[in-house]
Amino acid sequence: MIDEQLAAAAEDAVRKAAADEIMPRWRQLADDEVTAKSGPHDLVTVADRDAEHHLTEALTRLLPGSVVVGEEGVHEDPSRYDALQGDAPVWIVDPVDGTRQFVRGEPGFCTLVALARGGTVHASWTYAPARGLMAVARRGGGAWLNGERLRAGSPGGAVLEVATSHPDFTTEEQKQALVGLRAPGIDPRPCGSAGLEYLRIARGQLDAVAFSWELAWDHAAGLLLVSEAGGTDRTLSGEPFSLTGRNALPFTAARDGETARRILDLLSAGRPTAA
Repeated sequence: MIDEQLAAAAEDAVRKAAADEIMPRWRQLADDEVTAKSGPHDLVTVADRDAEHHLTEALTRLLPGSVVVGEEGVHEDPSRYDALQGDAPVWIVDPVDGTRQFVRGEPGFCTLVALARGGTVHASWTYAPARGLMAVARRGGGAWLNGERLRAGSPGGAVLEVATSHPDFTTEEQKQALVGLRAPGIDPRPCGSAGLEYLRIARGQLDAVAFSWELAWDHAAGLLLVSEAGGTDRTLSGEPFSLTGRNALPFTAARDGETARRILDLLSAGRPTAA
């Protein structure tokens, strides 16, 4: 479904959307250009909306018959999410992943794009323009950062560093499961941009994540990146994460299978039903 020419054109589209719509607003946002969606920590800016519109036009033009499932478009019309269940190629877009960091003028945000069909992600782009980082993955073709091959490797220390869901985005039951990570040999911390946390795993800088939500735009690009760098992912049931939903949560993505199993064991121990 994706060849070198299409992959390069998609990368160019991601870079251009960021250059035209995102970076001119970084550290330049007016108060009326930032609003809250479902709560005070769920922010959207004019950059999010304009970048998604830009990417929607550019990406669907590159691949006729394709559709876009984007965070802002689904917020306006939830039925658009159903395209993940269809037969058409789907561009999964998070225009600004890490909007809170973007609003604060911090560099910890990125643009996430993945190309999927039939529930399988075939390619992904993770672009952190403020840091000059472009990570690209193609199924069976490896994971690359600024042209260099990425390999997650195995944990090198006695303590595993794990990025976890922000408490504002977890249910009470999920919070209790995540408490299981407060164990010897584990150093849990709240996550920032999900896309950049996945990139850290692929670079061998982070051991694992443990997330309690399954919206495709937050995970599709990063999960392929981790997989192609040699990592893995598993839900609480032990199954791989499903792009189309109904996952047993929380789930983990980790730099290797042994780390993933350890994280799942701790999450299971923290569940109320395990007490």
